[in-house]
Amino acid sequence: MAWKKKYRCKACGYEGNVYEGRGLFRQEISTVTCPDCHSLQHLVVGGIIADVAPSFRSEVGRLCLHCGSDKIKHWDMKTCPKCGQYMTYTGEKEFWT
Repeated sequence: MAWKKKYRCKACGYEGNVYEGRGLFRQEISTVTCPDCHSLQHLVVGGIIADVAPSFRSEVGRLCLHCGSDKIKHWDMKTCPKCGQYMTYTGEKEFWT
């Protein structure tokens, strides 16, 4: 069972989602940030797909889904990728499988 939680930057209004828990096929969704296109990305990590495609076992060597940058890093769940200010959890969450 997993949840999708919404975060918002009070300074610039940028919004992003974070997935917590495991999906139907035991995968996790890792939230990463890209310093080149200033966005949050979601990468599928682990689960059944990682058994078939080893590159999905971790975030190592993965690229930004928007711009192809290799500079992505795990998001700290605080820093806005657009303006660098503080993002907060909005209280909105929904069930995700």
